[in-house]
Amino acid sequence: MPVITVPYAFNEEELYVDLQAIFGQSLFLKCEGLNFAGSIKLKAATEMVEAAEREGVLTPDSVLVESSSGNLGVALSMIAASKGYRFLCVTDSRCNLSTRLMMEALGSQVHIVAADEASGGFLGARLDYVRDLCASDDRWVWLSQYTNPGNWQAHYRRTAPAIARWFPHLDVLFIGAGTTGTLMGCARYFREWHRPVQIIAVDSVGSVTFGGAPGRRMIPGLGMSVHPPLLDESFVDEAVRVAEADTVRACHQLARHGFLFGGSTGTVVSGAMDWLSRHDTRGLTAVAIAPDLGERYLDTIYHANWVQDLYGEDLLGADGASDGPAPGGQPAVPPAVPPAAPREPRPAPPRRSPDPQPRDQRKEQAGDI
Repeated sequence: MPVITVPYAFNEEELYVDLQAIFGQSLFLKCEGLNFAGSIKLKAATEMVEAAEREGVLTPDSVLVESSSGNLGVALSMIAASKGYRFLCVTDSRCNLSTRLMMEALGSQVHIVAADEASGGFLGARLDYVRDLCASDDRWVWLSQYTNPGNWQAHYRRTAPAIARWFPHLDVLFIGAGTTGTLMGCARYFREWHRPVQIIAVDSVGSVTFGGAPGRRMIPGLGMSVHPPLLDESFVDEAVRVAEADTVRACHQLARHGFLFGGSTGTVVSGAMDWLSRHDTRGLTAVAIAPDLGERYLDTIYHANWVQDLYGEDLLGADGASDGPAPGGQPAVPPAVPPAAPREPRPAPPRRSPDPQPRDQRKEQAGDI
């Protein structure tokens, strides 16, 4: 029985979901949201905070500040509460309401910036605010997930070795690209491994990370409006871009089978299934990293009105489930069952004599507990 004293001490590393039965392609999905922060960002947050403490940058008088679309903000809020630091998360309107409330429940402050396309959109506005704050007072400590080597080192030391232990014959690994910390840490590890592994980065349409045209992105997590400083494309074999509508379809496809995952995971799964459908997968061992779970997306990705307002009424069926083909060519939901024809009125059954069985015995036989 594990016993912990701090919330960041627990993180389930060894759970995978086999997606063959859901999507028709062999893919093992590494679940990274099974910790008290609810996402893979716990690893990077822990690594960056502990490095700042070792280096003397973070002291008891410090106030942590970070730009985050949500998941890192929650992880830092949890760690700050545990260690006794104050923390300010600078985010924007795309951050889910439940995520903002969670950070505040943990004692953090949340500042929401307005977008300014002239300075790099939401991310540019967030970074400008953080820089101005740090320039105003030395007590502010900015970990800077976008440039901090601890971001990728956390995955070089933990995420990639965990995958390697269970899949010694790994052929291809699908990783979502946000700050590219997870991508770079895993890619560097497997570049040094005993066998070649194809590293496939999964990005969102509208992100500029791999040279795509900037565009609207409403689902937080993956994608960047500026080129990520941590990225070294020489470690990436291929980049796959996923439209947000396909992210929603993948999330709903998973949910219809009982797996409630977040937007970043839906993007990674959709991109992986697209790639696998275009390649010879016979004998191929493929793994994808699922960065988050779905509870924080109940008012967005899993809310029919939100989806229809942004992506059109045709994306979801009448019952709120994903409509149309899912990644990998499988139908997203089975055809609706037609309503039954009205029945003729049936005569009332004859009155029965009272049941001679004792009441308690009837309950027991019926399965009441």
